[in-house]
Order: sequence, then C-alpha cells, then structure tokens
Amino acid sequence: MTKAAAPSIDHLSESELIALLDPALLPKHIAIIMDGNGRWAELRGLPRIAGHAEGIKSVREVITLCRDLGIGALTIYAFSQENWKRPVSEINALMLLLEQYLQSEMDALIEKGARFRAIGQVHALPPSALNWVRKVERETAHLDKLMLTVALSYGGRSEIVDAVRRLAQDCKDGKVQPDAIDETLLEGYLSTQGLPDPDLLIRTSGETRISNFLLWQLAYTEMYFTPTLWPDFRRREALLALLDYQRRDRRFGAVPTPHFPPSGL
Repeated sequence: MTKAAAPSIDHLSESELIALLDPALLPKHIAIIMDGNGRWAELRGLPRIAGHAEGIKSVREVITLCRDLGIGALTIYAFSQENWKRPVSEINALMLLLEQYLQSEMDALIEKGARFRAIGQVHALPPSALNWVRKVERETAHLDKLMLTVALSYGGRSEIVDAVRRLAQDCKDGKVQPDAIDETLLEGYLSTQGLPDPDLLIRTSGETRISNFLLWQLAYTEMYFTPTLWPDFRRREALLALLDYQRRDRRFGAVPTPHFPPSGL
C-alpha cells in the first residue's frame, strides 16, 4: 500500500505524465472510494452539499480519463448503507444531486460509450431517484466502451449475504448441488458478476480503510491512498495514481520469477 505517488514525478506536466504511462500496464478495472467532499466544503465555509456538487466534476474527469485511456471498467462508491445515518436534510440533498447528475450526464455517458449500472440496495432510494437510475441503465445498456458501476445504498457484507441467500435458495430448489459450489460459482451471484475484479482501488482524503466496499472483489487489488480530497482529485491526480500502480509487482501470492543473466556473462 502507498499514500502517494513518487515525488520525482510530481513536478511533471499532465502531458508528460501521460507519456510515462505504459498502455500494457494500465488497470482493466478501477474502483474508487470518493471521500472528503464534506471536509472540502467545510474548509471553505460552505455547506457540505457544495462539496458533493464539486465532487461531480471529479467524477466527470475520471470517467473521461478512463475512456481516453481505454480502461474498461470504473466502479465508484457513491452512497453506502451507513450513509443513511446522516441527517435527513443531507440525504435529501444527496438524492436530489444524484437525480440532477443522471439527468445532466446521461447524454454525455452515451456519447462516451459508457454503460451505467447501479449496485447495492437500490430499491431503498426515493422513487424519483430510483426512476432516473433505471432510466439511465436502460438508455446505456447497449454501450460497451466503459462499464461505469455506481454503488448506491451499498454494503460489501450485505452483498455477500444476498449472494449466499440466493445460492442457498437455488440449492434448495435443486438448481445447484452443494458439491458444485466454488469461488467462480459464488461470484456469479454477486452484483458485480461479469466484471473483472478491480486491479486498483483509490481512496481519497487520507483515510486508509475500505469501508465495507467490494469486500470479495478486493482480495488482490492494489490500493492507493492519497490525502487529496475528492473534489480536488482531477485528471492529474488520477494519472499519478496510475503511474504509482504501474510500479507495483503484482504476484497474486506467487514468488517473484528469478532473472538469470544470459549464459557466458
């Protein structure tokens, strides 16, 4: 794990950072915990919702960057099950902001070829917000340049429990034999079925935990923690995270392959 990209590249321009990227080493799937919206607003004497509104600009830039670089999947943690404990006024403002985002960004997502999908206990959303979630899902269902998954009213433990419950019912109905259950079978019951596990998890704002996000899927994910607050996490910050990721040695539990010098040397 790391908290920041190497300082030796911090002074480089955006175009110079892009030139350092190796297309062969880019992640196929990025997951992001977008943290620090409220703190960003409080530091500026603004209401918390102003931070969430500013954070939408960061969402827009990261989606565009993923599309430009050919990164096929982006999953963002927009609203957790625990977030329902926040003040009602803030929740209402967040739901309205979600609606406004979907209304204003649907055409842009279509133009980028981005398929939108929501995961989590989406049925808990207010009817108006839920209607817009389903509308954007329908309108983008045929697109395949980028899979944009938005976790709404989501919890990783609940996702696993729901998957096990459905699997148990299929066993009870005789559709699945218990001896046939393995990791691959169970993954097919998760809400992220069809997606590769994230290669890279980014969390902003300096917190260094995963907060009940994609607990199954993050088993071998590389993690990048940055003190940057989410509304300030724009294209340049994302490039620094990608360059840091490219320096990782991903072995998935194996030992490094030894490198022997050519014979005769």
